[in-house]
Amino acid sequence: MTPDAWTSWPSREALARDTRSRPRRVIGWSVRTGLLTLMLWGTFTNGLFGPWEIVVGLIGVLVCALLGVAFFRTSLDNRLWPSLGLLGMLVLAGFGAGQAGATVPATVLWCACAVTALERLPLAAGAPATAVALGAYVVVDTDDWLTTAATTAGLCLAGYVLRLDAEARGSAQRLLAQERAARVAEAERAALDERSRIAREIHDVLAHSLSAQLVHLEAARLLIEREPAGEFRDQVLQRVVAARSMAREGLSETRQALSALRGEVSPVEDFLRQLVTAEPAEVRVEGERRALTAQASQAVRRVAQEALTNVRKHAPGARVQLRLEYQPDFVVLEVRDSGGRSPEGDLAVSGSGYGLLGMRERAELLGGTLEAGPGKEGFVVSLRVPA
Repeated sequence: MTPDAWTSWPSREALARDTRSRPRRVIGWSVRTGLLTLMLWGTFTNGLFGPWEIVVGLIGVLVCALLGVAFFRTSLDNRLWPSLGLLGMLVLAGFGAGQAGATVPATVLWCACAVTALERLPLAAGAPATAVALGAYVVVDTDDWLTTAATTAGLCLAGYVLRLDAEARGSAQRLLAQERAARVAEAERAALDERSRIAREIHDVLAHSLSAQLVHLEAARLLIEREPAGEFRDQVLQRVVAARSMAREGLSETRQALSALRGEVSPVEDFLRQLVTAEPAEVRVEGERRALTAQASQAVRRVAQEALTNVRKHAPGARVQLRLEYQPDFVVLEVRDSGGRSPEGDLAVSGSGYGLLGMRERAELLGGTLEAGPGKEGFVVSLRVPA
């Protein structure tokens, strides 16, 4: 046995009762309750105690139960001295019960302390505590020395076997947790590989197509600019320039989507600052920053883009405030403009804005919410999604 085995605590998985199966816990509590009931019934119905003594004895049993629960909690938290103090109080309670004539409860209490000390404490502390409890048992035991020695040896063996059993269950729980984590990692890796494959397909088809469109539209713009000025020529040039801008934006959006599929997404706060570079806007970040899931990150980006697009359409020149808040289990994006929205362009909650309606559906699919409506000044879009 190594020196660490004497000073180390049993693992938390071993000490926690939730590592046991439900049927095992039910059977264990049923056996304990039945034995305790029979012991108390046999002790207090033999005519040795009066009514008030029985009441005091039941109160003592309740106090011992509370001390036992406290011992289980302190040992679960690996607090040595409080655990030893509570165990000592239980041993003293056994002496009190023995002096009052309740030798059977006292013996059971000492034996339980001996077994539990070996099961839940470091061996360097549990072995002396077990020796003290068994010493108290030996003092009051009236059997012959061979029976007493066999009983004490059996109790020591029982405590150590329970310790080994708890450690085995704890190891099984840790292995099971590691296996689950490995399966989750494998599933995430498979999903990332599939997203990378889809990203390659999109890049080979859509990105190349948009790039080719940009080249042709730029060539068309240069050819049109060579023509003599005129109303028709200016209208065609305006349409070509608009189509070139749309193709450039589409290519940028496609590249962002490809980066998201590959898991190479830049931080959301950086994206928001880039998004409002040419806008009269302010970006504020609150909370402890952390990496978001791909779904949450995409939802925040798309809502921010849609909200800014609506501001440009319906409140051109309005000042915009973007607030990104990292909460423990959620991320919140709030886009607020300073007003100037025309009545016919007002995207109220009635659902006249189909872009925000799509963002609301995206948020709900992720288990979040999206609210859009008039604020104190202008219009407010608020997104809240798990992250």
